[in-house]
Amino acid sequence: MAKEIKKDAAQEAVEQVSKTDLFFQKYTKVIIICVTAVIIVALAAFLYSRYIYAPAKAEALGQMFPAEELFAQQDYQTALEGDGNILGFAQIAKEYGAKAGKAVFMYAGVCELQLGNYEEAVKYLDRYHGKDRILAGRALACKGDALSALERYDQALSCYLKAAKKSGNLYSAAYLLKAGVVAEELGKNDVALDCYNTIKEEYPMSAEAMDIEKYITRIGNK
Repeated sequence: MAKEIKKDAAQEAVEQVSKTDLFFQKYTKVIIICVTAVIIVALAAFLYSRYIYAPAKAEALGQMFPAEELFAQQDYQTALEGDGNILGFAQIAKEYGAKAGKAVFMYAGVCELQLGNYEEAVKYLDRYHGKDRILAGRALACKGDALSALERYDQALSCYLKAAKKSGNLYSAAYLLKAGVVAEELGKNDVALDCYNTIKEEYPMSAEAMDIEKYITRIGNK
């Protein structure tokens, strides 16, 4: 009985091997084509990354330095549009996109905000997806400023609250204060009071906390 079981098992193994051989014989060309395609795609990706993307990224980052210096000097117009000798953030973003670094959208958005071009500011800031918590919080707050200027207060309030949560530091107090003021504008006094109390309790060392009692009192008098 045991011999018959072993024989059956051996026969089954042989049949499985035969089926595998037949499969490879039948689909050899397809397999070779698929493997070759994978190799070609991998090689193309490597070549693109090394000889096209990497040089373009280096060039884009090189173009950023002069614009960043102008931004630091608060020359927002030239930083955004360039001056014929250097590229501004707008052109860098258009020509290089994220190759110049995600911050290019942040810079361009802040420039547009400072210049009073609020719709354009929102568009640029929407394209910023950096992981740095401080910069991400600032981008959201700047978007909130632009939306406030456009009187889109509900959206602005959402941005300020998100900015405060994203930052999680003393910058949050400034964002919460803006959120509270906008919430009052919308008649959402409970939301405003919550923002002011959060500043008082969680950020007592912030500049905003020094005058926060007058905001809390103002809510209480309404």
